[in-house]
Order: sequence, then structure tokens, then C-alpha cells
Amino acid sequence: MGLPRDVVQPATKESSLTLERGLNLLQAVADAEGEAPSISELAATVGVSRAAVYRLLGPLQSRGLVRREGSKVRLGLGVLWLAGRVLPQLRVASLPALRALAEKVGATVHLTVADGSEAQAVAVVEPSWTSYHVSYRVGTRHPVQRGAAGRAVDLPPGGPPWIASSGDLQSGAFGVAAPVRGVPGLRASVGVVALQPLVPDEIGPQVLEAAEAVAEALR
Repeated sequence: MGLPRDVVQPATKESSLTLERGLNLLQAVADAEGEAPSISELAATVGVSRAAVYRLLGPLQSRGLVRREGSKVRLGLGVLWLAGRVLPQLRVASLPALRALAEKVGATVHLTVADGSEAQAVAVVEPSWTSYHVSYRVGTRHPVQRGAAGRAVDLPPGGPPWIASSGDLQSGAFGVAAPVRGVPGLRASVGVVALQPLVPDEIGPQVLEAAEAVAEALR
């Protein structure tokens, strides 16, 4: 026989609160600029006691997400391992929408993610039925201020829904891209690149629809 409802709920609520505090602590360590924060500083930031900070650090340390240097706390190498798992999952989640768009418009489609001041192509799909199309390598990087894909990642809400470019990165190449919105912590865009001029008012809505589908798949 299961426990009464009023007995199960407090434990669940306490576990949820502990998880939230642990995540807040990890965020506080990540947000620190310059010198690593101390236990006292983390306690003040998270709004818990020093003893609670020590308890919360235990599971984070055991997984390599943080490391102690005396009273100072820094991010651990486990964060790099987690970060390394993000891009493969982005590719898998985005491929159906990218493939559908590539087949529809007959041009190369890519998912681009901003990494600081650079934009990186993390997934690329080429159409299967065209005689020729742009070959675009996964991992290609360029300044985020250049090209439709780079500039689209920071298009503000309420601004243009997509952006077009011509010859920004490669002479004779044309692009249209729309931002992937609504995924916390992600600055990304879906873009189309072709060797012939694109009509933004025709391609734009299709690119925007694909970007929205990618966002939905990542939520």
C-alpha cells in the first residue's frame, strides 16, 4: 500500500527545493567573473547558510561540475563533458526540420549556433534532388556579425522575422536565415544558402517555420 498523499508531497517538495538550490549554486559559480567565489559569497548569492552550501557542493563535486580550492569554488571539468554532449543532441533534434526545408526549397540548410562572437554551423542538410547546391561543412565558423545565419541569431523579438544576405561570406552565395527563439541559453538560427538569388519574401516564411520547428524540438 502506498504512502498517504500528505506524506509523499513534503518529501517531493523538499527534493525539488534542494535541486533548485543546487542549480542556483552551480549558476552562481558559473556567473562569477574574475576571482572564484568563496563559500560565504555563494551562501549570500543563493540565499542559504554556509552549511547548506557545503551540503549542496557535495553532489556537484562528485560529478566534477565544481571543484574546491580551499574556500573558493570553480567550475569543474565535468561541465566541459556536459557541454560536449549538447551539439550532438542539437543535431539530432534539428535534422527532421532541416531536412524537410532542404527538400522543399532545393538548397542547403543549416543550423548555426553563436559561440561568443563567432557563429558555428552545427548541422547541415543538402537537398537530395538538385543538380548542384552549396557544400557547407559542419563546424564552419565565421564572425557572428557577418552572413544571414550569424546576424539572425540576435534578431530582437518584434523585429524582422528573418534576414537575407548576399556575398557576405562567399562571393556569389545568397542566404536567408531566421532565429531559433524560446530555448533558454541558446543563440541560434536556421538558414538557407544557395548559389542563385533567393527571394526573401518567399523563402523567409519557410525558414521561419523550420526555425520554429527546431525550437519546439529542443524544448
